[in-house]
Amino acid sequence: MLDGECNPDRPPLPRDAGTHRATSVDFPVCVVLPAGGTGERTGLQTPKQFWSFLERPLISYTIDAFERVSWIQDVVVVVAKENLDQMSGIVQRFGHRKVRVVTGGSTRHRSIYNGVQALAEDRPEVVIIHDAVRPFVEEDFLSKITLAAKEHGAAGAIRPLVSTVIATTSEGFLDHSLERAKYRASETPQGFTYEVISQAYQRSSESDLEFGTECLHLALQHCHINAKLIPGPPTLWKVTYRWDLAAAGSIIKEPMLQSACVVSGDSVHAATLITALQKALHMKLHVVTDLSAEKHTFLLKEWNYIQVSVDVCCRSDIEALVTQLEVETRVLQYPLVIIWVSSCCRSTKIPCRSQVLYANCHVNLNTLASLVVIQNTVG
Repeated sequence: MLDGECNPDRPPLPRDAGTHRATSVDFPVCVVLPAGGTGERTGLQTPKQFWSFLERPLISYTIDAFERVSWIQDVVVVVAKENLDQMSGIVQRFGHRKVRVVTGGSTRHRSIYNGVQALAEDRPEVVIIHDAVRPFVEEDFLSKITLAAKEHGAAGAIRPLVSTVIATTSEGFLDHSLERAKYRASETPQGFTYEVISQAYQRSSESDLEFGTECLHLALQHCHINAKLIPGPPTLWKVTYRWDLAAAGSIIKEPMLQSACVVSGDSVHAATLITALQKALHMKLHVVTDLSAEKHTFLLKEWNYIQVSVDVCCRSDIEALVTQLEVETRVLQYPLVIIWVSSCCRSTKIPCRSQVLYANCHVNLNTLASLVVIQNTVG
């Protein structure tokens, strides 16, 4: 039997207390995103995973959170049959490079099972299951869940209950209440070794698949795996109701106000302009003077880009940035602003070059690109 494989006839062997615990993820990890919800609780005709923020659907932000993690290999998105074309279009439009789209089932468990089966050939060490409408998940917490899942067979995020849970009688009267301090809300992400989650679903009954919603319970019931529970950050909240959409939009916009990457040459004029920009924008600016000398890791960490060119022939510099973004398959969520400072470029040439640069950025990278031309400012 493979390490981590579940056996319904006996509980798992206790872990050796002296075993060294890994502190980094150096094994295959894949993600299953169930995205077959109908959005009934939001009261919206469009399912909430496809609701748009800044001209981009919510699910695309969730996918991006996983694609930014280098050790995650694939993201399986499970959608209803009628949404297959829409989801495939989102993947293509926003350049999601790790995604495969599969058809979901009639219930949450059936959909997740389809996603797990899609990984049968890959057989990753760990499978992360995460709600498509929880876009705010960070790499450090994913790492905690993943490492705990590999060690214990299953792991999941939990949050304190904010309200007391009560049971009612069939007539609508109070029957009893639960002691809130003893209970926790189960959240995602949840992680499992592939063997555990695969066999848990294989052994599930029709009742499990039709009415159940908790994957950790399946691992416990069918594989005798007691999941490691890890307190999650407040940002793990799920977009559930209409008012959550406004809050999600506000959080999505927040990075725009914090920092940007500035690509520029090393001229005195560029440095002066960057200093002025930093004072005016009140943002942290990561300045790169030579794109070719960089390892380009910043391309995966920043949302905003400003290209500053103090040169009559700056088109090549800007195209270098665009090309590098394409190589990194980085999909921008916020504007790429190009500041072109020139003293001797003829005004008749500017519209033509502007059109080319805008097309490169806006069409090829699906970003909101703008070009600012400042003439006669450089001696």
